Amino acid sequence: MGKLIERFNKEGALVDTGGLAPSREGFRMRLANGKLTTVDGPFIESKELIGGWAILKADSKAEILRLTTEFMDLHRKHWPEFEGECEVRPIEFTMKP
Repeated sequence: MGKLIERFNKEGALVDTGGLAPSREGFRMRLANGKLTTVDGPFIESKELIGGWAILKADSKAEILRLTTEFMDLHRKHWPEFEGECEVRPIEFTMKP
């Protein structure tokens, strides 16, 4: 992973990256029927859990697809039992006055 991150950094594609603490250290806040509620972790029943994140810079969808493929392929090669997915979304920046 270190070599891939280093290469993405040299290419100028890596903006930021990080990992998340276990869900037992967090909480969820929900807004429903006009009321806020909180529930402390852990969230054992979670089927979808975010373990980390990365912000990548790409000039095209093809480029971000290449970067994502390299990231997921690294898991396939070095962690064959891993099953998961990578969700990719554009970031919308808003300029503040």
